Amino acid sequence: MTDAVTPNPAPADRPVDLRGARTLLFVPGDRPERFAKAAASGADVIVLDLEDAVAPPAKPDAREAVREWLAAGNPGMVRINPPGTEWYDDDVAAVAAAGPAPVMLPKAQDPAEVAALVAALGPGAEVVPLVETALGVHRAVEVCGVAGVVRAGFGSVDLASELGVDPVDREALRHARSALVLGSRAAGAGAPIDGVTTAVRDEQLLVEDCVHGLSLGFTAKMCIHPAQVGPVATAFSPTPEQVEWARAVVGASAGGGVAVVDGKMIDKPVVERARALLLRAGRSA
Repeated sequence: MTDAVTPNPAPADRPVDLRGARTLLFVPGDRPERFAKAAASGADVIVLDLEDAVAPPAKPDAREAVREWLAAGNPGMVRINPPGTEWYDDDVAAVAAAGPAPVMLPKAQDPAEVAALVAALGPGAEVVPLVETALGVHRAVEVCGVAGVVRAGFGSVDLASELGVDPVDREALRHARSALVLGSRAAGAGAPIDGVTTAVRDEQLLVEDCVHGLSLGFTAKMCIHPAQVGPVATAFSPTPEQVEWARAVVGASAGGGVAVVDGKMIDKPVVERARALLLRAGRSA
């Protein structure tokens, strides 16, 4: 059996801000003694993992520990096991009974399965489909377009395994990342969440991965160690120079029409980008 779950002294009554999150920290569902530490790590969202981090014999105890944590009013998103596994139905029922909390769906590639999950979770359901197969990338628009989907996650490690490429090779997965960004935007979902950097102590590699993901349109990243949270949050936050530029653009556009900032023409698409930067800056603050 797992250790008893001790809820935070003051259960969180704020909703999990999935759309604005920059850092999502995984914590194994069968390690309830780590839940509070993960919640105090500074991560925007903790992901209570019932899938890869938990061995099959421990899954029932992990599910109960996660249910108790959520039922006590503590924050968190749950990565359940994929549809078709023997644990899926019980995972969904436990989350629905405890909240429901936001759910990350592994191996998301069938919009019908995503829609069925949303329906099973009930009103207000929020789902992050984890796109980690070639078929999932191919169907990104349909998967991200399901009502209840907030934004997608990119399962870089599993996809790389399916494709037979190195998950560290950014060029090998560039097309898949871009396809998920485009599919998310076409479906009206939020900007996607990039996959993990498995080298937990290589901060330079972590930051380089963040810069690459941000350049393609990702605005968040999954973390597998608390040490990754701070560098990722910084990497996905606008710089002071970017904030200053965005404020100048929005100010110059206040009168309507076309304006000029720093010798460059400012029109509607540029203003929208500036406003998005300011929104990200506000969330970061």
